[in-house]
Amino acid sequence: MKVGQGLWGKFNEKKVRTWMWVGLVALVALQLYFVQEMLAALMLFTAVFAIFAIAALVLYLVDRAGQWGLGWAGQHAHPAAQLARRGWAAAEDFSKKPFHRPRSETAR
Repeated sequence: MKVGQGLWGKFNEKKVRTWMWVGLVALVALQLYFVQEMLAALMLFTAVFAIFAIAALVLYLVDRAGQWGLGWAGQHAHPAAQLARRGWAAAEDFSKKPFHRPRSETAR
């Protein structure tokens, strides 16, 4: 080995260039794999977020429907309450009437 060649003296230029290209291809492949993994993670998180968003939307719509139903029932409950009061009053009147004929005698 000559004094001026150092470490590079053991390698010829063709081997160095080949290993440089192999290293560059490996670096690009690793970067592409990283990008693929990040895109896969993005798709998974997007799907999970969409599922949670749909569940929140369904819960919101159920709540709104419940509020609408209670409002509708509140508006239409007044006639039903009046009918119930009239029925209760009629039942009270009926219960106060005697069960025997007015001129009949009681059994002793």
